[in-house]
Amino acid sequence: MEESTKRQRFTKVATNRVQKIIDYLGLLQNCSNRNNYEYDEEDVNHMFDEIGKALKDAKAVYTNELNKSVGKGGFSFNK
Repeated sequence: MEESTKRQRFTKVATNRVQKIIDYLGLLQNCSNRNNYEYDEEDVNHMFDEIGKALKDAKAVYTNELNKSVGKGGFSFNK
């Protein structure tokens, strides 16, 4: 069975965007060199708390979209 156009578009776009995020995390890792940068534990925790929140929010959007298709049967007293 051939993949749908929407599926093909998703895999192409999502693959590129995920790779960009991974690449940028690598760039962020470069900032860990204490010979070139000064930071403390609070800075590190703040950065990764914000990254964690952004990841959680992004995942929630996907989860909400997936859940939209569940329960489309409408109201019923029958269980």
